[in-house]
Amino acid sequence: MFNLFSLKGGLNNVEGFFCDGVNVGMKVNDNGDGDVAFIRSDVPCDITARFTSNKFQAAPIKHYKKYPKNFKTNFILMNAKNANAMTGEKGIEDIDSIFKELKKHHNLENPIMSSTGVIGYRLNQEKITSAFSKFDYSAKNSDKTARSIMTTDRFKKELCFKIELDDGSSFTIAAICKGAGMINPAMATMLCFITTNADIPKADMEELLNEATEGSFNRISVDGDTSTNDTIMLLANKVSGAYNKEAFREALNKITFELAMMILKDGEGANKLVAFEVNGAVSEEEARKASIALSNSLLVKTALFGEDPNWGRIASTIGASGVECDDTKLTIHYDNLLIYSNEQRELDQEQEEKAYKVMKNSSFKVTCNLGLGDGSYTSYGCDLSYDYVKINAEYRT
Repeated sequence: MFNLFSLKGGLNNVEGFFCDGVNVGMKVNDNGDGDVAFIRSDVPCDITARFTSNKFQAAPIKHYKKYPKNFKTNFILMNAKNANAMTGEKGIEDIDSIFKELKKHHNLENPIMSSTGVIGYRLNQEKITSAFSKFDYSAKNSDKTARSIMTTDRFKKELCFKIELDDGSSFTIAAICKGAGMINPAMATMLCFITTNADIPKADMEELLNEATEGSFNRISVDGDTSTNDTIMLLANKVSGAYNKEAFREALNKITFELAMMILKDGEGANKLVAFEVNGAVSEEEARKASIALSNSLLVKTALFGEDPNWGRIASTIGASGVECDDTKLTIHYDNLLIYSNEQRELDQEQEEKAYKVMKNSSFKVTCNLGLGDGSYTSYGCDLSYDYVKINAEYRT
Protein backbone atom coordinates (compact mmCIF):
# COMPACT_ATOMS: atom_id res chain seq x y z
CA MET A 1 0.00 0.00 0.00
CA PHE A 2 1.01 3.60 -0.51
CA ASN A 3 -0.34 7.15 -0.34
CA LEU A 4 -0.06 9.70 -3.13
CA PHE A 5 -0.10 13.44 -2.41
CA SER A 6 -0.11 16.41 -4.76
CA LEU A 7 2.54 19.04 -4.04
CA LYS A 8 2.49 22.68 -5.10
CA GLY A 9 4.88 23.49 -7.92
CA GLY A 10 6.83 21.05 -10.03
CA LEU A 11 10.49 20.17 -10.50
CA ASN A 12 11.48 22.28 -7.49
CA ASN A 13 10.15 19.56 -5.15
CA VAL A 14 12.48 16.77 -6.28
CA GLU A 15 15.60 16.34 -4.17
CA GLY A 16 18.84 16.69 -6.11
CA PHE A 17 17.39 18.44 -9.17
CA PHE A 18 17.84 22.11 -10.04
CA CYS A 19 16.34 24.26 -12.80
CA ASP A 20 16.13 27.80 -14.09
CA GLY A 21 15.09 29.78 -17.15
CA VAL A 22 16.19 33.12 -18.60
CA ASN A 23 15.33 35.32 -21.56
CA VAL A 24 18.05 35.98 -24.14
CA GLY A 25 15.90 37.82 -26.68
CA MET A 26 14.54 35.00 -28.81
CA LYS A 27 11.12 35.26 -27.18
CA VAL A 28 9.88 38.85 -27.16
CA ASN A 29 7.04 39.41 -24.71
CA ASP A 30 5.81 41.65 -21.95
CA ASN A 31 5.53 39.04 -19.22
CA GLY A 32 9.22 38.26 -18.86
CA ASP A 33 9.01 34.58 -19.86
CA GLY A 34 12.35 32.97 -20.62
CA ASP A 35 13.41 31.23 -23.81
CA VAL A 36 16.40 29.17 -22.63
CA ALA A 37 16.27 26.87 -19.59
CA PHE A 38 17.98 23.93 -17.93
CA ILE A 39 17.35 20.97 -15.67
CA ARG A 40 20.39 19.54 -13.90
CA SER A 41 21.12 16.90 -11.30
CA ASP A 42 23.81 16.77 -8.62
CA VAL A 43 24.53 13.18 -9.66
CA PRO A 44 24.38 11.46 -13.06
CA CYS A 45 20.85 10.19 -13.77
CA ASP A 46 19.44 7.21 -15.55
CA ILE A 47 17.32 8.45 -18.43
CA THR A 48 14.79 6.97 -20.80
CA ALA A 49 12.90 8.78 -23.54
CA ARG A 50 10.24 8.49 -26.23
CA PHE A 51 10.44 10.55 -29.39
CA THR A 52 8.27 11.54 -32.33
CA SER A 53 7.58 9.02 -35.08
CA ASN A 54 7.96 11.81 -37.64
CA LYS A 55 10.60 10.65 -40.13
CA PHE A 56 12.21 14.09 -40.08
CA GLN A 57 13.38 14.01 -36.48
CA ALA A 58 14.98 17.21 -35.23
CA ALA A 59 18.70 17.63 -34.52
CA PRO A 60 18.33 17.40 -30.70
CA ILE A 61 16.77 13.93 -31.06
CA LYS A 62 19.52 12.82 -33.43
CA HIS A 63 22.12 14.17 -31.00
CA TYR A 64 20.54 12.21 -28.13
CA LYS A 65 20.65 9.00 -30.17
CA LYS A 66 24.41 9.34 -30.67
CA TYR A 67 25.00 8.46 -27.01
CA PRO A 68 25.64 4.80 -26.10
CA LYS A 69 22.84 2.64 -24.71
CA ASN A 70 22.19 3.09 -20.97
CA PHE A 71 24.17 6.33 -20.78
CA LYS A 72 23.68 8.67 -17.81
CA THR A 73 23.27 12.42 -17.91
CA ASN A 74 23.32 15.32 -15.47
CA PHE A 75 22.09 18.19 -17.67
CA ILE A 76 19.26 19.07 -20.07
CA LEU A 77 19.37 22.35 -21.97
CA MET A 78 16.14 23.61 -23.54
CA ASN A 79 15.23 26.44 -25.86
CA ALA A 80 12.06 27.87 -27.38
CA LYS A 81 11.38 29.70 -30.67
CA ASN A 82 13.68 27.49 -32.77
CA ALA A 83 13.11 23.75 -33.33
CA ASN A 84 16.57 23.08 -34.83
CA ALA A 85 14.78 20.72 -37.22
CA MET A 86 15.60 20.04 -40.87
CA THR A 87 19.01 21.66 -40.28
CA GLY A 88 21.12 18.66 -41.33
CA GLU A 89 24.47 17.78 -39.81
CA LYS A 90 25.12 21.44 -39.04
CA GLY A 91 22.21 21.36 -36.59
CA ILE A 92 23.88 18.55 -34.65
CA GLU A 93 27.27 20.26 -34.80
CA ASP A 94 25.69 23.44 -33.42
CA ILE A 95 24.56 21.49 -30.34
CA ASP A 96 28.10 20.21 -29.77
CA SER A 97 29.45 23.76 -30.07
CA ILE A 98 26.89 25.04 -27.58
CA PHE A 99 27.79 22.31 -25.08
CA LYS A 100 31.48 23.08 -25.52
CA GLU A 101 30.75 26.60 -24.35
CA LEU A 102 28.46 25.39 -21.54
CA LYS A 103 31.28 23.24 -20.13
CA LYS A 104 33.10 26.48 -19.26
CA HIS A 105 30.28 27.26 -16.83
CA HIS A 106 29.24 23.87 -15.48
CA ASN A 107 30.43 20.27 -15.25
CA LEU A 108 28.60 18.16 -17.82
CA GLU A 109 28.09 14.45 -18.34
CA ASN A 110 26.42 13.49 -21.62
CA PRO A 111 24.35 16.69 -21.79
CA ILE A 112 21.05 16.66 -23.68
CA MET A 113 19.40 19.40 -25.69
CA SER A 114 15.72 19.81 -26.46
CA SER A 115 14.25 22.49 -28.71
CA THR A 116 10.85 23.77 -29.82
CA GLY A 117 9.77 26.42 -32.28
CA VAL A 118 10.07 27.18 -35.97
CA ILE A 119 11.40 24.46 -38.30
CA GLY A 120 14.20 25.04 -40.80
CA TYR A 121 16.55 27.48 -39.08
CA ARG A 122 19.85 26.88 -37.32
CA LEU A 123 20.15 27.86 -33.67
CA ASN A 124 21.40 31.32 -32.76
CA GLN A 125 24.41 30.11 -30.80
CA GLU A 126 25.36 33.55 -29.59
CA LYS A 127 22.00 34.16 -27.95
CA ILE A 128 21.74 30.67 -26.45
CA THR A 129 25.25 30.69 -25.00
CA SER A 130 24.61 34.14 -23.51
CA ALA A 131 22.21 32.37 -21.12
CA PHE A 132 25.03 30.45 -19.47
CA SER A 133 26.31 33.44 -17.49
CA LYS A 134 22.75 34.36 -16.52
CA PHE A 135 21.65 30.96 -15.20
CA ASP A 136 21.48 30.36 -11.46
CA TYR A 137 22.74 26.77 -11.41
CA SER A 138 21.65 26.32 -7.78
CA ALA A 139 18.08 27.52 -8.43
CA LYS A 140 14.99 25.34 -8.13
CA ASN A 141 12.72 27.53 -10.21
CA SER A 142 10.24 25.21 -11.87
CA ASP A 143 7.96 28.12 -12.74
CA LYS A 144 10.59 29.89 -14.85
CA THR A 145 11.68 26.63 -16.44
CA ALA A 146 8.14 25.65 -17.41
CA ARG A 147 7.47 29.11 -18.84
CA SER A 148 10.71 29.15 -20.81
CA ILE A 149 9.66 26.23 -23.02
CA MET A 150 6.23 27.68 -23.83
CA THR A 151 5.53 28.75 -27.41
CA THR A 152 1.85 29.28 -28.25
CA ASP A 153 0.91 27.88 -24.83
CA ARG A 154 -1.47 30.07 -22.85
CA PHE A 155 -0.37 28.70 -19.49
CA LYS A 156 2.48 26.74 -17.94
CA LYS A 157 2.11 23.03 -17.26
CA GLU A 158 3.74 21.48 -14.20
CA LEU A 159 2.80 18.85 -11.63
CA CYS A 160 4.36 17.04 -8.70
CA PHE A 161 3.35 14.07 -6.55
CA LYS A 162 4.88 12.67 -3.38
CA ILE A 163 4.45 8.95 -2.72
CA GLU A 164 4.67 7.64 0.84
CA LEU A 165 5.21 3.88 1.20
CA ASP A 166 4.09 1.64 4.08
CA ASP A 167 7.64 1.30 5.42
CA GLY A 168 7.81 5.08 5.97
CA SER A 169 10.04 5.79 2.99
CA SER A 170 8.97 8.14 0.22
CA PHE A 171 9.89 9.42 -3.21
CA THR A 172 8.80 12.31 -5.41
CA ILE A 173 7.97 12.57 -9.12
CA ALA A 174 7.49 15.88 -10.94
CA ALA A 175 7.13 17.10 -14.49
CA ILE A 176 6.84 20.11 -16.76
CA CYS A 177 5.60 20.05 -20.33
CA LYS A 178 4.63 22.33 -23.18
CA GLY A 179 2.20 21.89 -26.00
CA ALA A 180 -0.80 23.61 -27.54
CA GLY A 181 -0.61 23.13 -31.29
CA MET A 182 0.85 20.60 -33.73
CA ILE A 183 -0.38 17.95 -31.29
CA ASN A 184 -0.85 14.39 -32.47
CA PRO A 185 1.92 12.67 -30.50
CA ALA A 186 2.90 9.41 -32.11
CA MET A 187 5.91 8.16 -30.22
CA ALA A 188 5.62 9.37 -27.76
CA THR A 189 4.62 20.27 -30.77
CA MET A 190 5.06 18.70 -27.24
CA LEU A 191 7.95 18.42 -24.84
CA CYS A 192 7.74 16.76 -21.42
CA PHE A 193 10.45 16.38 -18.79
CA ILE A 194 9.86 14.16 -15.77
CA THR A 195 12.23 13.95 -12.81
CA THR A 196 12.19 11.59 -9.84
CA ASN A 197 14.36 10.66 -6.89
CA ALA A 198 12.86 7.16 -6.78
CA ASP A 199 15.34 4.29 -6.78
CA ILE A 200 13.78 2.86 -9.92
CA PRO A 201 15.56 0.22 -12.05
CA LYS A 202 16.34 1.32 -15.60
CA ALA A 203 14.25 -1.53 -17.04
CA ASP A 204 11.21 -0.34 -15.08
CA MET A 205 11.78 3.22 -16.31
CA GLU A 206 11.49 2.08 -19.91
CA GLU A 207 8.52 -0.20 -19.31
CA LEU A 208 6.51 2.27 -17.25
CA LEU A 209 7.24 5.30 -19.44
CA ASN A 210 6.09 3.38 -22.50
CA GLU A 211 2.90 2.36 -20.69
CA ALA A 212 2.23 5.87 -19.39
CA THR A 213 2.84 7.46 -22.79
CA GLU A 214 0.44 5.09 -24.53
CA GLY A 215 -2.26 5.90 -21.97
CA SER A 216 -1.85 9.67 -22.15
CA PHE A 217 0.12 11.63 -24.74
CA ASN A 218 -0.50 9.07 -27.48
CA ARG A 219 -4.26 9.44 -27.00
CA ILE A 220 -4.61 13.18 -27.58
CA SER A 221 -5.04 15.30 -30.68
CA VAL A 222 -5.37 19.06 -31.08
CA ASP A 223 -4.94 19.23 -34.84
CA GLY A 224 -3.74 15.83 -36.06
CA ASP A 225 -0.21 17.04 -36.84
CA THR A 226 2.88 15.28 -35.51
CA SER A 227 5.90 17.46 -34.71
CA THR A 228 9.52 16.82 -35.64
CA ASN A 229 10.48 17.42 -31.99
CA ASP A 230 7.96 15.55 -29.80
CA THR A 231 9.86 14.33 -26.75
CA ILE A 232 9.13 12.87 -23.35
CA MET A 233 12.02 12.16 -20.97
CA LEU A 234 12.17 10.50 -17.56
CA LEU A 235 15.23 11.15 -15.38
CA ALA A 236 15.92 9.33 -12.11
CA ASN A 237 18.74 10.29 -9.72
CA LYS A 238 17.62 7.58 -7.21
CA VAL A 239 18.80 9.56 -4.18
CA SER A 240 15.72 8.75 -2.07
CA GLY A 241 16.57 5.05 -1.95
CA ALA A 242 12.80 4.36 -2.04
CA TYR A 243 10.79 2.57 -4.71
CA ASN A 244 7.64 0.55 -5.27
CA LYS A 245 6.76 -0.39 -8.83
CA GLU A 246 2.98 -0.22 -8.53
CA ALA A 247 3.16 3.09 -6.67
CA PHE A 248 5.47 4.54 -9.30
CA ARG A 249 3.24 3.23 -12.10
CA GLU A 250 0.18 4.94 -10.63
CA ALA A 251 2.02 8.22 -10.06
CA LEU A 252 3.57 8.27 -13.53
CA ASN A 253 0.28 7.38 -15.22
CA LYS A 254 -1.47 10.10 -13.27
CA ILE A 255 1.10 12.78 -13.98
CA THR A 256 1.28 12.08 -17.72
CA PHE A 257 -2.50 11.83 -18.13
CA GLU A 258 -3.14 15.09 -16.29
CA LEU A 259 -0.46 16.87 -18.31
CA ALA A 260 -1.97 15.49 -21.53
CA MET A 261 -5.36 16.90 -20.54
CA MET A 262 -3.70 20.27 -19.83
CA ILE A 263 -2.32 20.25 -23.38
CA LEU A 264 -5.81 19.67 -24.79
CA LYS A 265 -7.33 22.40 -22.62
CA ASP A 266 -4.59 24.69 -23.93
CA GLY A 267 -5.11 23.63 -27.55
CA GLU A 268 -4.60 26.61 -29.82
CA GLY A 269 -7.94 28.41 -29.77
CA ALA A 270 -9.64 25.45 -28.09
CA ASN A 271 -12.70 25.78 -25.86
CA LYS A 272 -13.76 22.16 -25.34
CA LEU A 273 -12.13 18.92 -24.19
CA VAL A 274 -13.91 15.82 -25.50
CA ALA A 275 -13.35 12.12 -24.84
CA PHE A 276 -14.06 9.78 -27.77
CA GLU A 277 -14.89 6.34 -26.41
CA VAL A 278 -15.33 3.58 -28.95
CA ASN A 279 -16.47 0.18 -27.68
CA GLY A 280 -18.11 -2.89 -29.17
CA ALA A 281 -15.43 -3.09 -31.88
CA VAL A 282 -14.18 -6.44 -33.18
CA SER A 283 -10.78 -5.75 -31.58
CA GLU A 284 -8.97 -3.16 -29.49
CA GLU A 285 -6.96 -2.10 -32.56
CA GLU A 286 -10.17 -1.48 -34.52
CA ALA A 287 -11.54 0.56 -31.61
CA ARG A 288 -8.29 2.54 -31.45
CA LYS A 289 -8.40 3.27 -35.17
CA ALA A 290 -11.96 4.58 -35.00
CA SER A 291 -11.39 6.58 -31.82
CA ILE A 292 -8.24 8.26 -33.15
CA ALA A 293 -10.06 9.08 -36.40
CA LEU A 294 -12.72 10.89 -34.37
CA SER A 295 -10.24 12.88 -32.29
CA ASN A 296 -8.37 13.91 -35.47
CA SER A 297 -11.36 14.72 -37.71
CA LEU A 298 -11.51 18.38 -38.73
CA LEU A 299 -15.24 18.11 -39.45
CA VAL A 300 -15.88 16.66 -35.99
CA LYS A 301 -13.71 19.35 -34.38
CA THR A 302 -15.51 22.18 -36.14
CA ALA A 303 -18.89 20.69 -35.18
CA LEU A 304 -17.72 20.69 -31.57
CA PHE A 305 -16.75 24.35 -31.87
CA GLY A 306 -20.11 25.21 -33.41
CA GLU A 307 -21.89 23.14 -30.73
CA ASP A 308 -23.73 21.39 -33.54
CA PRO A 309 -25.11 17.96 -32.49
CA ASN A 310 -24.58 16.58 -35.99
CA TRP A 311 -24.10 12.87 -35.34
CA GLY A 312 -23.61 12.36 -39.08
CA ARG A 313 -20.04 13.61 -38.79
CA ILE A 314 -19.38 11.07 -36.05
CA ALA A 315 -20.86 8.19 -38.02
CA SER A 316 -19.19 9.09 -41.32
CA THR A 317 -15.78 9.39 -39.64
CA ILE A 318 -16.12 5.92 -38.14
CA GLY A 319 -17.15 4.51 -41.50
CA ALA A 320 -14.24 6.22 -43.25
CA SER A 321 -11.71 4.91 -40.70
CA GLY A 322 -11.79 1.48 -42.33
CA VAL A 323 -12.99 -0.46 -39.30
CA GLU A 324 -15.68 -3.11 -39.47
CA CYS A 325 -19.01 -1.47 -38.68
CA ASP A 326 -22.74 -1.78 -39.28
CA ASP A 327 -25.18 1.13 -39.15
CA THR A 328 -27.92 -1.14 -37.77
CA LYS A 329 -25.80 -1.99 -34.72
CA LEU A 330 -24.17 1.40 -34.08
CA THR A 331 -25.24 3.61 -31.18
CA ILE A 332 -23.90 7.09 -30.39
CA HIS A 333 -24.23 8.91 -27.08
CA TYR A 334 -23.25 12.44 -26.05
CA ASP A 335 -22.57 11.84 -22.35
CA ASN A 336 -25.62 9.75 -21.35
CA LEU A 337 -27.87 11.08 -24.10
CA LEU A 338 -28.62 8.65 -26.94
CA ILE A 339 -28.49 10.57 -30.21
CA TYR A 340 -28.31 7.72 -32.73
CA SER A 341 -29.46 4.12 -32.94
CA ASN A 342 -31.06 1.91 -35.57
CA GLU A 343 -34.46 2.74 -34.05
CA GLN A 344 -33.69 6.46 -33.63
CA ARG A 345 -32.02 7.77 -36.76
CA GLU A 346 -33.38 11.31 -36.69
CA LEU A 347 -33.23 13.74 -33.79
CA ASP A 348 -36.56 15.28 -32.90
CA GLN A 349 -36.62 18.84 -31.55
CA GLU A 350 -36.54 17.72 -27.91
CA GLN A 351 -33.51 15.46 -28.45
CA GLU A 352 -31.79 18.14 -30.51
CA GLU A 353 -32.15 20.64 -27.67
CA LYS A 354 -30.86 18.13 -25.12
CA ALA A 355 -27.86 17.34 -27.31
CA TYR A 356 -27.17 21.04 -27.78
CA LYS A 357 -27.07 21.51 -23.99
CA VAL A 358 -24.48 18.74 -23.68
CA MET A 359 -22.34 20.34 -26.35
CA LYS A 360 -22.44 23.69 -24.54
CA ASN A 361 -20.33 22.10 -21.79
CA SER A 362 -16.57 22.69 -21.75
CA SER A 363 -16.00 18.94 -21.52
CA PHE A 364 -18.09 15.87 -22.33
CA LYS A 365 -17.85 12.37 -23.78
CA VAL A 366 -18.86 10.96 -27.14
CA THR A 367 -19.48 7.21 -26.85
CA CYS A 368 -19.83 5.05 -29.94
CA ASN A 369 -20.77 1.39 -29.56
CA LEU A 370 -20.18 -0.57 -32.76
CA GLY A 371 -22.07 -3.60 -31.41
CA LEU A 372 -19.69 -6.14 -32.95
CA GLY A 373 -17.29 -7.31 -30.24
CA ASP A 374 -15.37 -6.48 -27.07
CA GLY A 375 -12.75 -4.03 -28.40
CA SER A 376 -12.66 -0.63 -26.70
CA TYR A 377 -10.43 2.46 -26.74
CA THR A 378 -10.69 6.08 -25.63
CA SER A 379 -8.82 9.01 -27.14
CA TYR A 380 -9.15 12.71 -26.38
CA GLY A 381 -9.50 15.77 -28.55
CA CYS A 382 -10.64 19.38 -28.62
CA ASP A 383 -12.60 21.67 -30.88
CA LEU A 384 -11.11 23.69 -33.74
CA SER A 385 -11.88 27.39 -33.68
CA TYR A 386 -11.25 30.51 -35.75
CA ASP A 387 -8.38 31.33 -33.38
CA TYR A 388 -6.50 28.17 -34.40
CA VAL A 389 -6.30 29.43 -37.98
CA LYS A 390 -5.25 32.90 -36.85
CA ILE A 391 -2.54 31.63 -34.49
CA ASN A 392 -1.00 29.33 -37.09
CA ALA A 393 -1.37 31.72 -40.01
CA GLU A 394 0.67 34.24 -38.01
CA TYR A 395 3.03 31.73 -36.35
CA ARG A 396 6.28 33.26 -37.66
CA THR A 397 5.11 36.84 -37.24
